Amino acid sequence: MGNSYAGQLKSARFEEALHNSIEASLRCSSVIPRPIFSQLYLDPDQHPFSSADVKPKVEELDKDLVHRCTQNGSLDFSNTLTINEMEDDEDDEEMSDSNSPPIPYSQKPAPEGSCTTDGFCQAGKDLRLVSLCMEQIDIPAGFLLVGAKSPNLPEHILVCAVDKRFLPDDHGKNALLGFSGNCIGCGERGFRYFTEFSNHINLKLTTQPKKQKHLKYYLVRSSQGVLSKGPLICWKECRSRQSSAICHSIKPNSSVSSTVTPENGTTNGYKSGFIQTGPDQIPLREEFEQIMLKAMQEFTLKERALQMGPQCTPVSPGQLPWLARLIASVSQDLVHVIVTQNSLAEGISETLRILSEMRHYQRLPDYVVAICASKIRGNEFCVVVLGQHQSRALAESMLTTSEFLKEISYELITGKVSFLASHFKTTSLGDDLDKLLEKMQQRRGDSVVTPFNGDLNEYVSPQEATALIPTQNLDLDNETFQIYQPQLTVARKLLSQVCAIADSGSQSLDLGHFSKVDFIIIVPRSEVLVQQTLQRIRQSGVLVDLGLEENGTAYQRAEKYVVRLDNEIQTKFEVFMRRVKQNPYTLFVLVHDNCHVELTSVISGSLSHGEPSHGLADRVINCREVLEAFNLLVLQVSSYPYTLQTQQSRISSSNEVHWIQLDSMEDMSCEEKLYFGLNEYSKSLQWGITSPLLRCDETFEKMVNTLLERYPRLHSMVVRCYLLIQQYSEALMALTTMASLRDHSTPETLSIIDDLISAPGKTKSGRGHMLIIRVPSVQLAMLAKERLQEVRDKLGLQYRFEIILGNPASEVSVATHFVARLKTWRGNEPDEWTPRTYQDLEGLPCIVILTGKDPLGETFPRSLKYCDLRLIDSSYLTRTALEQEVGLACCYVSKEVIRGSTVALDLSGKEQERATVSENDSDELLIDLERPQSNSSAITGTSGSILENGVSSSSTADKSQKQPLTPSFQSSANSEGLDEGVSTGTAGAGETLKQEYDSLGPQMASSTTSKPSLSLSSSSSSGPRAFPWLGGPIQGCRGLHATLPPIVILSKAAYSLLGSQRGGKLPSASSLLPHADVAWASSLRPLLHRDMSSEEQSLYYRQWTSARQHHADYSNQLDPNSGTWACHPRRLLLTGPPQVGKTGSYLQFLRILFRMLIRLLEVDVYDEGEINTDHSESSEVSQSEGEPWPDIESFSKMPFDISVHDPKYSLMSLVYTAKLAGVKQETRKEFKAEEPRKRATVSMMLTKYAAYNTFHHCEQCHQYMDFTSSSQMSDSTLHAFTFSSSVLGEEVQLYFIIPKSKESHFVFSKQDKHLESMRLPLVSDKQNLNVVKSPIFTPSSGRHEHGLLNLFHAMEGISHLHLLVVKEYEMPLYRKCWPNHIMLVLPGMFNNAGVGAARFLIKELSYHNLELERNRLEELGVKRQCVWPFIVVMDDSCVLWNIHSVQEQTSPTIEAGVSSKNVSLKSVLQHIEATPKIVHYAILGIQKWSSKLTSQSLKAPFSRCHVHDFILLNIDLTQNVQYDFNRYFCEDVDFNLRTNSSGLLICRFNNFSLMKKHVQVGGQRDFIIKPKIMVSESLAPILPLQYICAPDSEHTLLAAPAQFLLEKFLQHASFKLFPKAICNFRSPVLAIDCYLNIGPEVAICYISSRPHSSNVNCEGVFFSGLLLYLCDSFVGADLLKKFKFLKGATLCVICQDRSSLRQTIVRLELEDEWQFRLRDEFQTANSSDDQPLYFLTGRHV
Repeated sequence: MGNSYAGQLKSARFEEALHNSIEASLRCSSVIPRPIFSQLYLDPDQHPFSSADVKPKVEELDKDLVHRCTQNGSLDFSNTLTINEMEDDEDDEEMSDSNSPPIPYSQKPAPEGSCTTDGFCQAGKDLRLVSLCMEQIDIPAGFLLVGAKSPNLPEHILVCAVDKRFLPDDHGKNALLGFSGNCIGCGERGFRYFTEFSNHINLKLTTQPKKQKHLKYYLVRSSQGVLSKGPLICWKECRSRQSSAICHSIKPNSSVSSTVTPENGTTNGYKSGFIQTGPDQIPLREEFEQIMLKAMQEFTLKERALQMGPQCTPVSPGQLPWLARLIASVSQDLVHVIVTQNSLAEGISETLRILSEMRHYQRLPDYVVAICASKIRGNEFCVVVLGQHQSRALAESMLTTSEFLKEISYELITGKVSFLASHFKTTSLGDDLDKLLEKMQQRRGDSVVTPFNGDLNEYVSPQEATALIPTQNLDLDNETFQIYQPQLTVARKLLSQVCAIADSGSQSLDLGHFSKVDFIIIVPRSEVLVQQTLQRIRQSGVLVDLGLEENGTAYQRAEKYVVRLDNEIQTKFEVFMRRVKQNPYTLFVLVHDNCHVELTSVISGSLSHGEPSHGLADRVINCREVLEAFNLLVLQVSSYPYTLQTQQSRISSSNEVHWIQLDSMEDMSCEEKLYFGLNEYSKSLQWGITSPLLRCDETFEKMVNTLLERYPRLHSMVVRCYLLIQQYSEALMALTTMASLRDHSTPETLSIIDDLISAPGKTKSGRGHMLIIRVPSVQLAMLAKERLQEVRDKLGLQYRFEIILGNPASEVSVATHFVARLKTWRGNEPDEWTPRTYQDLEGLPCIVILTGKDPLGETFPRSLKYCDLRLIDSSYLTRTALEQEVGLACCYVSKEVIRGSTVALDLSGKEQERATVSENDSDELLIDLERPQSNSSAITGTSGSILENGVSSSSTADKSQKQPLTPSFQSSANSEGLDEGVSTGTAGAGETLKQEYDSLGPQMASSTTSKPSLSLSSSSSSGPRAFPWLGGPIQGCRGLHATLPPIVILSKAAYSLLGSQRGGKLPSASSLLPHADVAWASSLRPLLHRDMSSEEQSLYYRQWTSARQHHADYSNQLDPNSGTWACHPRRLLLTGPPQVGKTGSYLQFLRILFRMLIRLLEVDVYDEGEINTDHSESSEVSQSEGEPWPDIESFSKMPFDISVHDPKYSLMSLVYTAKLAGVKQETRKEFKAEEPRKRATVSMMLTKYAAYNTFHHCEQCHQYMDFTSSSQMSDSTLHAFTFSSSVLGEEVQLYFIIPKSKESHFVFSKQDKHLESMRLPLVSDKQNLNVVKSPIFTPSSGRHEHGLLNLFHAMEGISHLHLLVVKEYEMPLYRKCWPNHIMLVLPGMFNNAGVGAARFLIKELSYHNLELERNRLEELGVKRQCVWPFIVVMDDSCVLWNIHSVQEQTSPTIEAGVSSKNVSLKSVLQHIEATPKIVHYAILGIQKWSSKLTSQSLKAPFSRCHVHDFILLNIDLTQNVQYDFNRYFCEDVDFNLRTNSSGLLICRFNNFSLMKKHVQVGGQRDFIIKPKIMVSESLAPILPLQYICAPDSEHTLLAAPAQFLLEKFLQHASFKLFPKAICNFRSPVLAIDCYLNIGPEVAICYISSRPHSSNVNCEGVFFSGLLLYLCDSFVGADLLKKFKFLKGATLCVICQDRSSLRQTIVRLELEDEWQFRLRDEFQTANSSDDQPLYFLTGRHV
């Protein structure tokens, strides 16, 4: 393979690499060698290598080296070789052996008056690239811009325009002698001599001006229009004769410290690795770099050893060459070493000289290593690749896929293949192939081989063949669409990532904004893939589920949701983007499936020739409209995401969603199938089974090598393809008519074809296998199809199996008789049905010749049995290219097969077994389980390794949608014992394996899903031993549909890369360059770790790879703020193995995203009807309907309805009324303490007036919610506020946290900015639509995230005063979530207090503030009573407010309906605040919403009754009525009863209602009651009756507040405390000055002890009990004597401590009427330091 071949590849890179390596070698001035092959493959910049700070641990050397090699310099990933600019102008003459000084050159003096400044022309115009990079430069047609170098300006490039005829082509040839150039500075044209031109542009040369020496670079415009340095001008031609000499200089960096000398053994490690590369192994850049890395690590270790002690002597430069030769001597002359003294260039010239003088019979070495051992410059070396196999493979691997396909096309079009074609016109036996086939056709006549259910020698007429009907074999599995658990899990992962984006606070996604989901799926240019995706969409029903299409039309309309990346995409995409713009409330998802394909930039697309798909994806995915659309998510989906995971990636690593790795087989127990992917194929090589799943056809490879030597000028794929066509043709002939050809087909090919054509003959259904032959070149594929079809038809097999060209550009085309057969199998298909996807070909015996640049993610049927990838060779040396080819075979496999089969091993190669088996190899009986014994003889001569024998016809399942997922494959089951099949202990290898498999139990690990195959070793000729499972299909397995993985036949190169490395590491393929469009960021980098997850691999690639210039991500910008690459916030990447079910997963994601958006727009609100409506006092005086406000005169005459109607109190004690005495008493069931009651809720759509929690984000309220970057949390200030409370009898100090923006609501002292008061408006202030007068207080606990504290929308965006009331210990949490809210922080003593304390302090503080404001405003002339006395106290779960009106009655019989409308909190408050004479009302509220609201309940527009949860409280009128600050429950009922008994008015507006959200966390959450001192963790739950104990007893003391224990105890103790009151509503329990819940079975009669209070009439009532709770001095003995009690009534007196309990008994003279016993005294079960409450019980005598 000569130099002409390299030229023919239209690639300048050989010559360029040679030229540059010579030049680079001249400039090597430092010591650490640059890794081998880096120029040819990648050309990155050199990275400084600092020797300081060597890490001590060997395992850290990897990281250390990598760090040291990358930390100092910025990385430049241009495609050009970068040569140290400072030394750029050294003479070419230095290539000569002499080191004589250059000849001086006398320059003509410049004309008088002209400019002589460096960098400017003589006319004084600037020519420097830095000045002109942004200029638009006009140049004549045929001219190019090039860069010249001046010795005086080493850091600058001068811009010139030169006629391109005088410049070389890509191969360093064809430059015309002479020169023609223009000055782009002054515009002067027509310089015909370079000497004259160099004078004009002031180059000021000291040597003879030569264009070759001084015109250095082409200049190119970047994507941003910037003119910059491009590739070197390739002036030199590569001179070699018999072989392409591919050179690599190892270029050190000049900045390395001169004290480090790498001679100390560096070469040793380097060399010993190098000679191990086998004679037929492709030299991989990555392998050489690993050798280098290891050598450097050894050097670093030795360097440290040197520093440690003197006994280790360095290797001198003189000794180094001898050591190198010594090591190379074991390479059998494959590696030669040339040593020179002066420069590397000398060594390279010497290599080329030896090469030109070699006789043709002499053997060339594969590699020549030139070493220059110089005392001054240290050691340098360079590798020249001479081996024909190696250099050819390297040359081919340097071409991109497009380039090599063009090269093949060129060879076919120009007729270069004619010699090869004529070689294959004859068979291996020398007969003319065409004549032979003609003869066979004539012998056969018109008849054809029977299509199925018959042998190959049975013939029928074509009419009979067409009429044969197979048995129907319905595979309903195909049609049903199911989503499996792993797909659901991944869909949820996607959803949670979308939520994370929304919650990130970056304002990039507001999920609350959307009410609908729409989508488009963009796929590569493959007709089959489009049809396959359409099929999934239709089967999944997603269009109907998302409400995008109606049921009837969804099938047809599906087509608008899938778009192919072809020339028509622009118009379709514009339509889609129009939809995005027109529907701002729809969240669109753009799914870019198989997104790794053709990810080239638009700019490179415009430069490329005839590549229509170039840049299309970039134009769509990265266009400005997509990036800016706030309602568009981009989901990129790929099995090979590496090209999207570079340093410049546009997808944030946190937005990657990886397919799940199941850790345990238990997760899989419910699934039928296991995933079998690339890892499993790789690991299957270690199983040692007879019939491996990954194979290399050694015989074929030997044939290929022979042919390649004979045809050095053809691309190896052309040679391979012609040979493969011949192989299949001869195998078909050998198995049908010419048995003599059998020995000339490789056993592999023969067995595949035998299986393919014999399988349909065995059944009446005629089902068979699919074989994929992968032929990337379309022209070669068409040739293969034509040739094989011709052979098939001449042999009469056209009804036996089909040959299909799988071209991405066209639809699947199948002969009509095969379509009829498919329809029969499928059952009820319509007449016009034709197969559109490969899955539709399930069961069809066929060869699919799959062509196209890449496989594009098409799914194959389960009947796929063989994947022939023998053409995939050295052109596919990137990870993506290789993996996506093998990805064709990935699928799900049946678990039953794995469980049922006994895995047998081929032990023929193992030493130990050899001893027990007779020497003769024929004793090794290899039984093919699939075909009858007689048939086996057809392939007797074959080796065991290729016999094929599934238990049942194998077929793959991908049904991407339906199959479950594989667990991660641990190497534990198959590493040590399996690696070489070495036996452990006395058991043979087979035994060991058997045990390992058995230990996996019934759920056999997927790493054992081998194709069950059998190799029986027997020492006698008694025939095979029977195995119980040989008789028939495995139990539980559906015969034919036991899905097994397909068999993959690889080329040698691919096989060696995909084979697992020892120790179960990732296969070598994973260390390849991940994709052709990316480059390694550094030659020195750590290896991909063997157990790296896909997440870790992503981070590795993001660190160590960068996008090449033509990659779509190359133009990604650095974010100036963070210094990182800009990531698009709404872009996600879904990655998962090929054919694992990603499509089903993202369709499911769309579905659950829609459900979530609907849920985000919904809220669960309580929906419970009012309680106790039958025993409420009817309002005698009522206002007429439709009145907006109550009339104070008539309202004050209405009686107060004392019954509680709020449904949340359905389990509370009833409040006694006269009416209740007449209610029929029924036993309420005793309620268990443990079970919390489930309250009825209903889902409501949120409206624009809702209150929200922290998870709501939108443009309108984000400033209300978050602090902007200018204002930080520190902008809030803390203010102490102290007042004295008469009730607490002490001073109370509260803290306000006031954000700067809210300070206007407060008054501060002028001197020290001390907080003085909170501003209040005046009663007389005019109603203003933008003002709510009352401050809003919201007590909240445990709900910093979930509390509905965002009132922005509820208040319609107006300014309002809202204070959060929080406990001291929760303040940091609330402050973090609500930085813009005013906080009122309760004193630490209330950390464990209940809601009563919060309400008490709100009211006390507000009254104190009212007084302060009255004093302040009085000084300004305002009357005291004019200051606004109301505050709003509302719960943190109030979500929506409604207004109701009764509709007009249409007929007297039908009850009038109620119309409801959602309104804002602002409008409700403004309406209530406008109530006439409002200051005369104590409390105003609204009713609770319920779907059961009727016109009857709205009859009275206002009620005088209890109000809850949302109240306007008049703090002036209620000055003397306090909330009980001790209370945890019912504090509002207690307060309402006190207020009413004080004669104050409570008014409920019935035409407004409040919806309360069911919030599942926080609020009045119960304490978890635990013993104060835990003895053991597993204690039984503590029951309410254990909350109390006898004083001084040994009872378990509890860690909970005393008041809480008391209230909880009372709720459950009514049977014990008040037995006479149970269900006896006529005789309630008398409670003085308090309402406590003592259980739903009991009624409580509330009586106020205050003078002049209004109480319920209880004349003639005999009470069943008396409850005295912390009673004050208003309760006296006289008061109690007014009430009558039943005989046996019980008493309960509760006091703060034992002494006050005794004093109370005495003061109230209770012993006169009540009988007490010592044992009736109790306390709450607290320790004494927790201040328990004490109570005494007694009986009425």
